Amino acid sequence: MDNALVAAADALRRGGVIAYPTEAVYGFGCDPANQAAFEALFALKQRPPTQGVLLIGADFSHVEPYIDMQRVDAQVLERVQATWPGPQTWIFPRAASVPSWVAGAHEGIALRVTAHPVAAALCRAFGGAIVSTSANRHGEPPSRQAGPVREAFGSGLAAVVEGACGGRERPTPIHDALTGAIIRS
Repeated sequence: MDNALVAAADALRRGGVIAYPTEAVYGFGCDPANQAAFEALFALKQRPPTQGVLLIGADFSHVEPYIDMQRVDAQVLERVQATWPGPQTWIFPRAASVPSWVAGAHEGIALRVTAHPVAAALCRAFGGAIVSTSANRHGEPPSRQAGPVREAFGSGLAAVVEGACGGRERPTPIHDALTGAIIRS
């Protein structure tokens, strides 16, 4: 495994905030179970914590613990899994064990099984799902390259993983898993 990915995964485990490429833009990530890391990420973004974030994983086993599976029937799971891995984010009923800071003021939890090779490798190196939110200050455009992220946030980041974004012009679409409704196109 790439040394930079191992170092970034170690930084996540130590509570650091990292930056890495995703399907459309550079993202900030942290360990979703670490409240201090989460607060550091929101301070970097200058974003209100009530907004919540989405989580990405490299496979379904990474995101499944965050889902209240008793509220999700087989047809819903089949529809969602037909789009994964890939650039589709789905909002699920969240498991009772999900920390409140992850979902913010939302009842659900936004999840994606990413097909982006670097982001997926990072999740594998970490051993689970990580936070994925655009690498920018709230209200500013996100960056698509490591350099501007490093310049703007360098001292606040524990690691910056180099790599190309996936080429999408816009962030991934978000759908409600239970209803199929489009939240963000």
